[in-house]
Amino acid sequence: MKTRILGAAAMAAPLALAQPAEAAPASFGEAVEVADGTVLDPIVEARLRYEGVDQPTTDADALTVRLRAGFEVRHAPSHLSFLAEAEGTLGLWNDYNAFPFALAGSSQRRPQFATVPDAESIDLNRLQVQYRTKGLAVTVGRQRINLDDQRFVGSVGWRQNEQTFDAVRAEVAAGPVTFDGTYAIRQDSIFGSEAGPRRAMDGDFVFLNAGAKTGAVTAKGFAYLIDYEEAFAFANSSQTYGGRIAAGFPLSAKVKLSLVGSYARQMDMGRNPVRYRADYLLGEAGLSSRGFTLTGGYERLGADGTAGKAFQTPLATLHKFNGWADLFLTTPAAGLEDRYVTLAKVFPKVKALPGLNAMVTWHDLRSDIGNARYGTEWDASVGFRSGKVAWLAKYADYDAKSFGTDRRIVWLQAEVAF
Repeated sequence: MKTRILGAAAMAAPLALAQPAEAAPASFGEAVEVADGTVLDPIVEARLRYEGVDQPTTDADALTVRLRAGFEVRHAPSHLSFLAEAEGTLGLWNDYNAFPFALAGSSQRRPQFATVPDAESIDLNRLQVQYRTKGLAVTVGRQRINLDDQRFVGSVGWRQNEQTFDAVRAEVAAGPVTFDGTYAIRQDSIFGSEAGPRRAMDGDFVFLNAGAKTGAVTAKGFAYLIDYEEAFAFANSSQTYGGRIAAGFPLSAKVKLSLVGSYARQMDMGRNPVRYRADYLLGEAGLSSRGFTLTGGYERLGADGTAGKAFQTPLATLHKFNGWADLFLTTPAAGLEDRYVTLAKVFPKVKALPGLNAMVTWHDLRSDIGNARYGTEWDASVGFRSGKVAWLAKYADYDAKSFGTDRRIVWLQAEVAF
């Protein structure tokens, strides 16, 4: 795997040359006025990533490149815009299993390797019409949706194939009050065009989010209703109701305190064969000073011991939570408690590496019921920019106790967007 890490770094280097010459009068990807009040804005993105997984019996080495291309046309007088975007993913090294589920006849289903869910595919990522004014935005079509911290609904932007929704969404802002409502009929999954029935799941999805801000405090209430039509997804049909409070306070001229709290109650819905009730709880506090941020938190995805079912978030950007090793994309039946501490630092004075930042996180992962210790995990990352290229290195080390197996993952990534 070490040889492939070095090879991946070497292959990522040419992306740094993809940026346009600064002396050029008009860089590729810049918005162009094509008529009075009408602007054409091209979308061009490329991401090259190596992901190496080291675990007992099954390792993986994946080098993938993701390309996105499209355009947005905005007509200022009418407040209308039209956006179309396609994406394609190609595997350059394919010693990995792209699909963590059975899929007959697929050459990308390779169970002899660990799973890296970045399948080779070509997809229509977004196709939307939007009406936007200062206090109102209405979006119709295939679109990206990220709500709050993406714990319940997100685009899963970390994976090469993005999660989008065929939906109608309305966003309203009136002074300190906001409302965000979505009705979707299809979830376009991260598994891409070659994933068979799991390429996309139909259903009725309702996302409601309303909030208000007063001073340094923002409070929101939410409801997420998920009712799948495919039998293999019935177990994830649910209704979730809850609230979230976030606040930030200066303790001194150089020290800031941030607080986040959230609670939700989840129940079965529609064709889910299991009747259950489960709670979600989050408490987080952070201190920031001189470029350092120290954060500590507790998150609980509760379990209904009688039903043998736990709180699930199938539409979330799951890689952000409970460890980057992705052992807990599905909450275990006994639930999950995650105690975590993060130390992050930005380095604005390092001019040679613009945007230089680093972070390290420790997780203690346990069951909600049954007093099981699942394991611990260390995560670390460092990132910076050179011109239009964003560079990232990440590492995850999961030490298993009573859940899963030990897993270590290394990522090296270069990304450019115009």
